[in-house]
Amino acid sequence: MTAVDIVIEPRIRDLGGFTVGRVLPYAKRRMVGPFIFLDEMGPATFAAGKGIDVRPHPHIGLATVTYLFDGEIRHRDNLGYDQVIRPGDVNWMTAGRGIVHSERTDEATRASGQFMHGIQSWIALPAEAEDAEPSFHHHAADTLPLFDQGGARMRLIAGAAFGHVSPVKTFSDLFYLGVEAPAGADLALLDGYEERALYVVKGGVFLEDEEYGPGKMIVFAPGAAPAIKTVKTTTLMMLGGAPVGERKIYWNFVASSQDLIDKAKTDWRASAEARFSNSVFSLPPGETEFIPLPED
Repeated sequence: MTAVDIVIEPRIRDLGGFTVGRVLPYAKRRMVGPFIFLDEMGPATFAAGKGIDVRPHPHIGLATVTYLFDGEIRHRDNLGYDQVIRPGDVNWMTAGRGIVHSERTDEATRASGQFMHGIQSWIALPAEAEDAEPSFHHHAADTLPLFDQGGARMRLIAGAAFGHVSPVKTFSDLFYLGVEAPAGADLALLDGYEERALYVVKGGVFLEDEEYGPGKMIVFAPGAAPAIKTVKTTTLMMLGGAPVGERKIYWNFVASSQDLIDKAKTDWRASAEARFSNSVFSLPPGETEFIPLPED
């Protein structure tokens, strides 16, 4: 039996000179463990005066994590957190019953321009945590476990792996690793997790007589233990965990039931109509713009 269950390639969208590759969800594989969304942002070079402006928008039922290889982004949310994320850091935002945030390029960075490249992921919360209080936690790169494994340098973003535990608070059994490896490194595939995958960002890996280059997510069969070797200097993400059950997705909302999705839609629409005054959702301090519900 093959160790590879499915190989997924990102669907590329051009957002006006800035490309985003959507890997998950995929028609034939919507989730890997609790990971329900994975985008590769860039790589992209922003000229002076240009940058990212993702206006305030809501989330429910998930945790978002941004992980950068290059560049920086400023996060603001309606809990009052205002945090710049830089390469190797982790911004972990738990939406729970509902949160609103924006993602923008700082004025100083915008003035000079920047090169940016990173991964954004959503982790579906288990049903018992869908109504959790929203929260935000920043973890600087030097607070996350960094270790060598099989000739590769690994940073543990979240969960537990190879005897290390990340300080990031999670709500289900998972692992998420950023990996940098030279050519010829032997990568071990974690056991003990029901669902596992790796996503090649740069370089490539060789397994089962096949080479997989950048932009390939390899989802492994349960229990597989293939020999994986890097074929050149490689950057990749390893991720997975225990399934949390079927989830519905509408826009930025993830939920175990359609009723929760419908309530979030109603609440965001009503909040916008009330200009976010005494409403369920509020805007981050200092923000006045917002993204309307798509159907509106």
